[in-house]
Amino acid sequence: MSLIWLQVGQCGNQIGQEWWQILGSNIPEDERYPYFSRDGLINAICVDTEPKVIRKLRQQVKRGYFRDANIIVGQRGRGNNWAYGYHGITRSGERGLLDRTMDAFRKEVERRDCYSGTVILHSLCGGTGSGMGSRLCEEIRETYPAGYILSVTAAPHETGDSPLQHYNSLLCLAWMQRFCDGVLLFQNDEVMRRAASMEEKKTFTACGPQPLVSLTSMNTHIASCLAGLLCPVYSLKTRSPVSVGLEPWELIRCLCPMSTMKFLHTSQVCRRGAASWDTVTSSVVRTLPRADPAGHLHHSLSVLAVARNSQDYSFLLSRDSVLLKLRQAYRCVPWNPSPVHCWTDPQNILDPPGYSHSLTVCANHSSAADLLSSAGTKARTMYRSGAYLHWYRRYGCEDDDFQMSFDTVDSVVDEYRGLGVQ
Repeated sequence: MSLIWLQVGQCGNQIGQEWWQILGSNIPEDERYPYFSRDGLINAICVDTEPKVIRKLRQQVKRGYFRDANIIVGQRGRGNNWAYGYHGITRSGERGLLDRTMDAFRKEVERRDCYSGTVILHSLCGGTGSGMGSRLCEEIRETYPAGYILSVTAAPHETGDSPLQHYNSLLCLAWMQRFCDGVLLFQNDEVMRRAASMEEKKTFTACGPQPLVSLTSMNTHIASCLAGLLCPVYSLKTRSPVSVGLEPWELIRCLCPMSTMKFLHTSQVCRRGAASWDTVTSSVVRTLPRADPAGHLHHSLSVLAVARNSQDYSFLLSRDSVLLKLRQAYRCVPWNPSPVHCWTDPQNILDPPGYSHSLTVCANHSSAADLLSSAGTKARTMYRSGAYLHWYRRYGCEDDDFQMSFDTVDSVVDEYRGLGVQ
């Protein structure tokens, strides 16, 4: 059950850099098969329209090497424009990044006994991450329809990373809904708050105390959440015990039973020492969004808890109380007979040397509708005023693309808003 990791754009490759550093440092060599090829090379394709980030990625990842043919680099960016990233450069005589990427992808598939799916790391904001990420998901779905696609997506700050971020987010979210099986959605504002709480660094500005959080710390937090969810767990190993890399696809099976709702919220807490699991669970649910801006309570379609603790089976003693607390805090819908799932592993990959506990909770939670609704509303306001539309039409994006995206995002929001209606 071999998977392919696909890192697209600056954000996707920076998250990928932290992810491979965690794997290279914390996973024993005999458990690396789902992530490394049989020849020992890292099981990833890295794509960007500029060389700087990927050059740093190859320097920073010390344990493991990327296959040279899987480094796909252009020489010019995509101007934070989804349409430019999606359609690319159409100049005659130039072999586009898309063709080169799909050729490398085909060769990776052929190296496997059984291709199971793809995990794609990218952002909603940048031109490469949003536009080319959308195009690659579409191409992979059409070329390999039997394989899963799990998207790991970073959403921009609410205050604004780019004047085009609302268009880019709208279009990319619509493409993710159409072509992905699941979307792990990380909002930059929320990630920054959590990274700040872990670093416990503050500085004072005119607006009051603000956390000093580096971009690396934010990417490390996202990679840590991925490690908590997707690294091998004892619950899914064979009797050998050997990991066959089922974690991403079991996550989709558990959390995305309905194709109309596939956007996932993730929380994680890691504690050293003899912290009780009830305390760890309380820390997780404390960060959960409770209600939308209109005051309507959020609900969950399903929840997955992944507990990792160092050479300790204490979680099994607290399992029932932890799952009950999660079911109540996440307000699981009453019509799902098995809304809470649990995986365990007796080793904490996030802190191997120390005696520690980590609990990573991923939920198909209606708070995703808040982000989708906000992106759709702001993009619609800009669209009606005609703002920046010429930049998109210039690269082949048509009004039908916008209308389809508005309809898709609105339908997803309606589905999530209806979770609490019995």
